Amino acid sequence: MVCGDRLFSAQLLMGDGRCQNCRDCEPEFARAVSFGEYEGGLRGLVHLLKYDSVLPVAAVLGGMLGSAIAELLPGCGDARPLIVPVPLHKSKRSERGFNQAELIAHAAVKRLPRPIEVATEVLVRQRATISQVGLSREQRIANVSDAFRVRDRRRVEGRTVIVVDDVMTTGTTLSECARMLKQAGAERVWAATVARAFQAAAIRKAANHGDEEEIEAVAVTASV
Repeated sequence: MVCGDRLFSAQLLMGDGRCQNCRDCEPEFARAVSFGEYEGGLRGLVHLLKYDSVLPVAAVLGGMLGSAIAELLPGCGDARPLIVPVPLHKSKRSERGFNQAELIAHAAVKRLPRPIEVATEVLVRQRATISQVGLSREQRIANVSDAFRVRDRRRVEGRTVIVVDDVMTTGTTLSECARMLKQAGAERVWAATVARAFQAAAIRKAANHGDEEEIEAVAVTASV
């Protein structure tokens, strides 16, 4: 599984281990991992930090992100990966006062068994983007296309880079970050987030309630 989404039973039995999104539009990252599903208490914690500015929550979410990152470390061997938080545009960062991905990343590395560098200035968001909520796959891709650039290629050349964020929905933003990092010379790029909005789970839940409109809405969002 590349993006970390859950698969239906039929996909597991008959498919190649990839969801429909990954087959239709292969992500630029090699693998994505998350601590848990973006719902309930975990969703509430993310909102406390991101929208209510309850900064101490970053330590809790960082511990969760650390657990997700730890799943990737055995694949690094003796090499130390570089942690790169998804950057905010300067206007959004000024409005919010912080980048939640950076706060969580710094808290996460404190929980890891070996020192790992967090590089907050390597990747920059060079233009503002609108919210991805409600956009089609084509609109999402266009929204983040060339929105990022690597400031210092020497920091990523030949390195394994782990791009981190609070939540992964469809993976479009993380994939675009990975694309730019690979263009700058990164050997491989992985993604790690605290929470994952599982598209298959959302479709299954809507189907169980017989909500055809909701199924269609989720399917459109998941087509990214």
